Amino acid sequence: MWDEADLQGPIQSVEVSFIVHATEDLEALEDSVCAALSIVAPPEEERFEGHFGNAIVRVRYQVVGEKVRDVLESVARHTPAEAKKGFRAQVASLMDEHSALFLRFDKQRLVKGVLAEGAEDAVRVKVKPRSFALRGNVAAEYYRDALFGGERQTR
Repeated sequence: MWDEADLQGPIQSVEVSFIVHATEDLEALEDSVCAALSIVAPPEEERFEGHFGNAIVRVRYQVVGEKVRDVLESVARHTPAEAKKGFRAQVASLMDEHSALFLRFDKQRLVKGVLAEGAEDAVRVKVKPRSFALRGNVAAEYYRDALFGGERQTR
C-alpha cells in the first residue's frame, strides 16, 4: 500500500489540463479524466473561439492537499508497464528547473482508462513539488520510484 508520507508529503500540487474541441463531448471528457485520475475537484473552464468560429474549451483541475495522493496513485496504477519504463528512462528530461514533472497522456486512450504517453491532443499533468523537499536528482529519483518504480508497479 502507499505510504502517505511517500506521495503527498513532498508534492505541493498536481495540475491536470486538456483542450476540448467542438467535435468532442466536454462532459464525457471531464468525467473520463476525473475517473482515470481520481480527481475530486471542480474544473476551471476557459472558452475560446477557433479560427473558423468553432468552440474550444481549455479545462484545468488544480489538486492540492490530501487529494494529491489520490491522483498520484491513479497515475501509478493506470500507467501500463511499458509506459512506466519509458517515463523512468526519461524522467530528468520531463522536469523543469524547479523540479516540476510534466507528463502528457494520450487523451483518446485516457477516455478508455489507459494512461499511454501522448504528444498531440494530450491530457497534461504537472506535478509540482514543495521546493524545500525535492530538488534536482533527488526529485528525479523520487518520481522514478513513487510513480514508475519497481515495487509500486501496476498490480
